[in-house]
Amino acid sequence: MLQSHRGGQAAGGVELFANLIKRFHKSDDFVLALGGGGGRGLAHLGVLEVLEEHKLKPSAIVGTSIGALFGAMYAHRPDARLVRERVYQYLDSEAFGQLNIPLIEGAEMEDASWLSRLTAAARQSILYTRAATDIAVGDLNTLVGMVEELSEAKLFSELKIPLYVTSVQFPTGDCHLFSKGNLGRALAASMAIPGIFDPVEINGSRYVDGALASELPAKEAKMIARAGQPVVAVNVGARPHPGKEPSHVIGMIDWATQIKSLYLRQYKKEFADVLIEPLVGFTQWHDFSNPDQEVERGRDAALEKMPELLKLISR
Repeated sequence: MLQSHRGGQAAGGVELFANLIKRFHKSDDFVLALGGGGGRGLAHLGVLEVLEEHKLKPSAIVGTSIGALFGAMYAHRPDARLVRERVYQYLDSEAFGQLNIPLIEGAEMEDASWLSRLTAAARQSILYTRAATDIAVGDLNTLVGMVEELSEAKLFSELKIPLYVTSVQFPTGDCHLFSKGNLGRALAASMAIPGIFDPVEINGSRYVDGALASELPAKEAKMIARAGQPVVAVNVGARPHPGKEPSHVIGMIDWATQIKSLYLRQYKKEFADVLIEPLVGFTQWHDFSNPDQEVERGRDAALEKMPELLKLISR
């Protein structure tokens, strides 16, 4: 009886230890999907911070556009505070100012001086000319330089967390997932907004912004997840502002694109087991002027969903 009792204790101890190990491993037993959204994507940094504070790290990351970039930075150096610091440093740098993303609405500056309006009008004239004679108006080399500087790693194989990056093949429109090879080129492709940047050539094919087909890559995350492995998705997509109506053709096209994107994201949301939605919908994609605000919105949304996530992962 004594031996049997001791054996029972030993078995119980092993079982308890195994459960503890199992629970420990479950802390990273989910796939994280980070959506595209330009300046709205700064909210991803807040979400990463909250996950880390709760000892939660993804076993894999699927990213689109800005979500792919921040996902790559975190996958290379899994330290949310460090990623945030590096992003802030870049936003304050001359290199960021040199991105010079052209915007049609820049000419509508009613409260600007006559010289500023004249300069903006001249730039818009050049912009319209390029728009009529070329497929892109921005500098792709500047974009590639930015992602290479921020991501640091040159190859997917250098990352500590597996990363998958969405992009759309041009001109076929097929959605593609990159997970090996040149990291910088894949990230640039995922961020190459059509009309702003030229398609990025990778292995003889050309690719553009992954957000065209998968602004919220929850479906792609579910595809790579193991059976029963949950997907946590972060939606930083835009919503048309109810108090602002388009005043020109470009604005109307942008509004129509937002509506299409809104309904496409609703479809992709169905593949997420936990959906985190920071309140960034009315922030313009090119607006990086309030990073603290966007990060806090990400933190707030993640904290709100944390009980649900912890319950799901601890099963």
